[in-house]
Amino acid sequence: MDKQDGRSAGEPGAVRLDEPWYDALASRWGDLDGTADATGERDRAQAPLPEPEPEPEPRPTPYGEVYLAVQRSAAFQEVRRRYRRFVVPATAAFLAWYLAYVTAAIAAPGLMAHRVAGALNVAMLAGLGQFATTFLLTWAYARHARLRRDRAALDLRWETQELTGGNAR
Repeated sequence: MDKQDGRSAGEPGAVRLDEPWYDALASRWGDLDGTADATGERDRAQAPLPEPEPEPEPRPTPYGEVYLAVQRSAAFQEVRRRYRRFVVPATAAFLAWYLAYVTAAIAAPGLMAHRVAGALNVAMLAGLGQFATTFLLTWAYARHARLRRDRAALDLRWETQELTGGNAR
């Protein structure tokens, strides 16, 4: 295949047009509907690609203003307050419990090695307690969210969707 500047494809410095990195369709990147053949060429007799959808009408209110208004609303502040009132103390309690376990393992190995029953010692019980606490905390968080925040957050979401015009893009 010859280039447009007069050099043939075999001459030094010539760009070959049949190399896969030259054309995106050769690597099938641009083949959206699967109509390209093995060389990446489209059958021109087939139907053309669909026209892109027109841009939606401009929104009367920019998204940024809507989200800032929602953030300033009393309902949003209440949802955030309820979230913080659960998460901050729960996180602090869990971190304190974890650090106490690690500190006891380092500072008091004799206490942690104390046998409780058979091969079960205090360290193993505390380690299993960490797993149990994790699952308990997860359950408590999901319950708190379901009972105290989800309804208000869903109302805020619907309000925001109405103000921004829904899910249209």
